[in-house]
Amino acid sequence: MQKNSAAVETLLTQHRDQVLAEWQAELTAGGGGRSLSTEVNGTEQLLGAVLAGLRASGGIDDFDAKPWEPCREFLAGLSRSRAAQGSTVADTSRFVLALKKPLFAGLQRLFSGEPDVLVQAVWEVSTLVDHMAQFTVTAYQRSREELIRRQQQDLLELSTPVIKLWDGVLAAPMIGTLDSGRTQLVMETLLQRIVDTGSTIAIIDITGVPTVDTLVAQHLLKTVTAIRLMGAECIISGIRPQIAQTMVHLGIDLQGTTTKATLADALAVALKRAGFVVGRVKATPAAAAAD
Repeated sequence: MQKNSAAVETLLTQHRDQVLAEWQAELTAGGGGRSLSTEVNGTEQLLGAVLAGLRASGGIDDFDAKPWEPCREFLAGLSRSRAAQGSTVADTSRFVLALKKPLFAGLQRLFSGEPDVLVQAVWEVSTLVDHMAQFTVTAYQRSREELIRRQQQDLLELSTPVIKLWDGVLAAPMIGTLDSGRTQLVMETLLQRIVDTGSTIAIIDITGVPTVDTLVAQHLLKTVTAIRLMGAECIISGIRPQIAQTMVHLGIDLQGTTTKATLADALAVALKRAGFVVGRVKATPAAAAAD
């Protein structure tokens, strides 16, 4: 074992409680608030992982090595927890960086009479804590990106529902901008619902789509084609005057596809084609008198 690593191990072995107390005091005094104070209980676990890593590796030459795996696992768990709670990456890494001061002070007390050992040990500690902080930041960013992807996927699924309006009639109301990924999700969901329900008519309502350009129109046409290949008929509703003019100027041809201005109009056409007759019931004289 290198002498400087032995010095750090001696400090953590003989004065562990004091280092822990000073580290926890540093965290509490740092102004991290309740969210930071909840991590104080993890200081003992992390310090134990650091000591085990030093004993098994003999140094901090490779923080990615197997002896440091328990330490990395703890830091990854800390980062995931902090990312889920909405803490900043600065607060997350500060949990680790706050360990520097207690370690420096402890080494100063132990090796003040051995300047060479002290300098090397301080360098070892600084390198170790910096590696830990860098790993924490990387793990935090990875956790945040994963969380954002899950939230985007959840929002995407919520914004593209497929509703059964009537026996044999489905509707997919579109809200917001259409892109390739969202169109693919709508297509997959709609086609699967056609199979599950045995529906023969699908209404795609674009009332909530702010603009229609060539790309959006291509996505719609692909969806219509896929629905027809499943043996069902497609109706597009929500064609507002502005969208109609835009589509004409762009030369977009929806020939062969039924289009309607409103979802109500599309539903009326769908019911008629499905063989349903919907009409008003005339009130009887008795019912009128009761009203």
